Amino acid sequence: MSLATTIFLVIGAVGVLIALLAVFGGTFFDFGDGLFSVEAAAGFAGGLGFGAAAVHELIGDEIGPYGSLGVGVIIAVPVSFLATRLVARMQDMPTDATPTAGDLVGTKGVVVTPIPAGGYGEVRVRIGGQPMKLYARAGKPIALGASVVVTQALSETNVLVMEE
Repeated sequence: MSLATTIFLVIGAVGVLIALLAVFGGTFFDFGDGLFSVEAAAGFAGGLGFGAAAVHELIGDEIGPYGSLGVGVIIAVPVSFLATRLVARMQDMPTDATPTAGDLVGTKGVVVTPIPAGGYGEVRVRIGGQPMKLYARAGKPIALGASVVVTQALSETNVLVMEE
């Protein structure tokens, strides 16, 4: 491996290091949006370094280190653009609201620990497709495996149920 290839690989590694510091360092390296963002800088440095290293190893004898650097710049521009667009898409991605105690009312579930009279048992319900195990009370005893409906949410983990 030639010195030029090593230098290009170090430049690519700096791009990866910038990206890692941006991810784990929070806004410490935040110096703008779009063309001058951390994502663009990391993508450009990574694309330039690794692209130029690959080109220099493949055809470096014909075009030399400056030619490899030029091809690395040509590779780095779209990589930088794609990195910026990818991060922008992920930042604007819609997500569902976090379920609250009010969302429990009306959900159907099954008793996983029998509910005694005046005491607590456990029920399993699905909220947002995820199973949740909750403490449950009922007006009358309910046996293991019975189907229930949540009638009231006493807290985030404690509900009042009735048998279906």
